[in-house]
Amino acid sequence: MDDPQTARPNGLILAGGQGRRMGGKNKGWIPWHGKPLILHALERLLPQVHTLAISSNSEIDHYRRLGFPVLGDRHPDFRGPLAGVAEGLRWSRGRNLLCLPVDAPQAPLDLAARLEHALLASDAEVALAHDGQRLQPLFALLRTSVTEDLLGDLENGPLAAGSWFCSRRHCVVDFSDQPDAFVNLNHPGDLEPTPTDP
Repeated sequence: MDDPQTARPNGLILAGGQGRRMGGKNKGWIPWHGKPLILHALERLLPQVHTLAISSNSEIDHYRRLGFPVLGDRHPDFRGPLAGVAEGLRWSRGRNLLCLPVDAPQAPLDLAARLEHALLASDAEVALAHDGQRLQPLFALLRTSVTEDLLGDLENGPLAAGSWFCSRRHCVVDFSDQPDAFVNLNHPGDLEPTPTDP
């Protein structure tokens, strides 16, 4: 059996946000270049991982039709993306977990390889991407050894992903060679018009 810490990681697509800046829509189903963001995320992440799950608190049946587990938060008051990460870590059962936000359809195709190399080289618990301008904490590779601490800290309320990850033994990986890979589609104006039939 493969060592879960050195085998290909599991993946988690973070699609659980409330979508306030998108008018309350679940961002995964908003079209970009003719297809929903969730399909872009699947295309980017699937080749890099062993298997994957989707973190979402809405459109659950819709996501399940894609054929992957859908993980909801254990707290009903939406404690942020780390609540989804925590459930992903529990689901991953010891295998490292690669996280990707659903609203980044140009995510790096070598995200797992570069984060994993740094994680192993530095013996860190968390590897985080940096786009050359700022840390991108939701593009992360995590060891499941942080699971219980994260679950415990979330009992006290929401946590900021960057601050919590940086409080752990972590490493930062430079992705300044592909800054466009981290462009997030957070507002309706970020979406390019999709072609329509005449």
